[in-house]
Amino acid sequence: MSTLSSKTKRVFITGGASGLGRALAFHYAHAGCQVCIADVSDARGEETRQELQRISPSTEMLYRHADVTHEEDLQIIADELNQRWGGLDVLINNAGVAQAGAIEDVLLSDWEWILNINLLGVVRGCKVFTPIFKRQGHGHIVNIASMAGLLDVPRMASYNVSKAAVVALSGTLEQELMDAGIHVSVVCPSFFQTNLEETMRTTDPSLKKMMGKLLSSGKLSAEQVAEKIVLGVEKHESYILPHIAGERLWLAKRYLPQRLYSKLFQRSVSRMKPRKN
Repeated sequence: MSTLSSKTKRVFITGGASGLGRALAFHYAHAGCQVCIADVSDARGEETRQELQRISPSTEMLYRHADVTHEEDLQIIADELNQRWGGLDVLINNAGVAQAGAIEDVLLSDWEWILNINLLGVVRGCKVFTPIFKRQGHGHIVNIASMAGLLDVPRMASYNVSKAAVVALSGTLEQELMDAGIHVSVVCPSFFQTNLEETMRTTDPSLKKMMGKLLSSGKLSAEQVAEKIVLGVEKHESYILPHIAGERLWLAKRYLPQRLYSKLFQRSVSRMKPRKN
């Protein structure tokens, strides 16, 4: 792991009790940062906090229960960290869920569910912590999106849209907040080894099984993805794309004629189609 800058000392991570959020917390704890994680799972959260404390016994590690669909949960944490730590250096909006299904099958309630967490959960985090960053004159917002937000994965419209909106939000805030000394990064990983399928909603059970297989077969672990994110944050990268193959496909989408890109994309995602019995 790279040496962190002197300004990276206080870190807050939503969805920090498992998966990528947990891996990020470990990276920052190893660097001697004060880390506060938030999650809806208190058992996992406290277990992770204890592990973080063992990594850096002399540094304060915190767990706080927070549901990103409730602005007041995040506001309470922001107020506490501002008083307890005197501010914050890095905000990581990581909490997220997945949903899959054909457009005609997915309920509007499922659209509302995923957008409330994946998009508005990020919006709430940015809204609540930006005033702290503005007052202190610096800070870094890290929004976890997905390559699904840059590409067009079939039968995952609600997930794609939620992540594409996070990409747009991040770019907007980068322009809006740069004069205040605030950096914004959006992270777009491809499949990697995490537990996203645990909370996944789908209209087709085979899609959930497929997602679990793809996640478990990812070439990078959550720890490796976290390491790339930490390095990207240190470099103030606007787009952090941990997977080379995903980045190449995104570049192909941007620069190739649509017909050629579509053929390339269809070949790359053909393995995602569930097999018929």
